[in-house]
Amino acid sequence: MKKLHLRLTNCRLLPFLVVFVLTGLLSQAQTVLTISGEVTKPLTLQAADLKAMAHTQISAKDRDGKEHQYMGIPLVDLLKQAGATLGGELRGENLMKYVVVKAIDGYEVLFALPELDPDFATRTILLADQVDGAPLPAGTGPYRIVVPGEKKPARWVREVKAIEVRFTK
Repeated sequence: MKKLHLRLTNCRLLPFLVVFVLTGLLSQAQTVLTISGEVTKPLTLQAADLKAMAHTQISAKDRDGKEHQYMGIPLVDLLKQAGATLGGELRGENLMKYVVVKAIDGYEVLFALPELDPDFATRTILLADQVDGAPLPAGTGPYRIVVPGEKKPARWVREVKAIEVRFTK
């Protein structure tokens, strides 16, 4: 009878154990960011790697219409580390390259590579990990693309998991 009781107890705990394990795996999946595609050094970055990088602060209006302070890494800095074509090399057919930012839920947005390069653009597009001095909330973070100055925040990708550089050819 003890064996039967133990098995029933374990069966009741099984759903909780599955949720616990899946939550841990999801949490780990969210802390990894990959940068791949038309780059010389594809990257897989852990949360600690991103936290150690130089951060920049920008002000931008979110969907709520209020100005917020975002802290994070300029997207162009991540692309430089991965060896994307930027600066003086961004000319001719290299102007046909673009960046796709992917979210955990499958949402994707596109940026032309020159939009991200300070030789072409004046705004800083940020991979944010903080808002108003606090980590991004669940459902938004751990990483979010912030695009200051856009009329609609449709390219403000939440829960960013991957960045790919592609060629239109």
